[in-house]
Amino acid sequence: MEEPGFWDDPEKSTKIVQECKNLQTVIERYEALCTDRQDMLDLIAIGEEEEETDLVAELEESLKTFESQYEELRTETLLSGEYDKENAILTLHAGAGGTESCDWASMLCRMFQRWAEKKGFQVEMLDFLDGDEAGYKSVTLQINGENAYGYLKSEHGVHRLVRISPFNAAGKRQTSFVSCDVMPDIEEDIDIDIADEDIRIDTYHAGGAGGQHINKTSSAIRITHFPTGIVVQCQNERSQHMNKDKAMQMLKAKLYLLKQQENMDKANGIRGESKEIGWGSQIRSYVMQPYTMVKDHRTNAEISNVQAVMDGNIDPFINAYLAWIHSGAGTA
Repeated sequence: MEEPGFWDDPEKSTKIVQECKNLQTVIERYEALCTDRQDMLDLIAIGEEEEETDLVAELEESLKTFESQYEELRTETLLSGEYDKENAILTLHAGAGGTESCDWASMLCRMFQRWAEKKGFQVEMLDFLDGDEAGYKSVTLQINGENAYGYLKSEHGVHRLVRISPFNAAGKRQTSFVSCDVMPDIEEDIDIDIADEDIRIDTYHAGGAGGQHINKTSSAIRITHFPTGIVVQCQNERSQHMNKDKAMQMLKAKLYLLKQQENMDKANGIRGESKEIGWGSQIRSYVMQPYTMVKDHRTNAEISNVQAVMDGNIDPFINAYLAWIHSGAGTA
């Protein structure tokens, strides 16, 4: 940063400054933990020497806070993938279950938005397609924050819901599925050649509360890549040109990751476990009746408080997944 000409390229220099701040924050958090640990040891020594039993409650509370902060910092050390630090683009697709699955997609969308808010991340809705009666047939969110992709790659796959459907007059239990596709928002220009004949670009009217301009013009973009079947969409930007650029960026990122995974002989490819949105392919089940339980089928992590999970408490599943893949039991 002290080199001459450092600020000649504002975009590059800004990224370096931000990276420096992030590293400084990690060091400060580590040093704070070291201080807290020593303070607790000193307090234990005082308590033992003076037989102060009143200090036990204070120490237990301090230890609880310490363990929480330690676990959070430890988890971040597992985010060592090439694109883990990047923003994340998350797409939900309603599967088997009709209106129920569309409603389930909107519930998951809210869950991820709540999680992002708790992390202090920013959320943009890049694209959505409303369900016929409720919820979303599909919705794409961009979640901006340090390590957003590193955390959210754990959510890639099929999410299964079991509950008494509010759309079923008979009050029967119903199972529905939503696939979650997660990719990093790779901003730099990716060296991927895409032949014009390999893609189809469609324009359509953007939906939602975007004002007269966004609703009355065909500014939204959908790009279909024939060789892989990948489809990307964007309607968030204010012009067709900007939406096309964003959609092409998303397509290139997906193709790049697909190529990387093929080079490493990864069996699942870009879409991972979410190829079939139905029975037997789920990574996690959310059961609301006849009992309450959220269980991840890869790591066996469980939480009985379903409402807390739906309010964004998915960190236990994320942490378990990161530990799982780094243990060699799973693949990222």
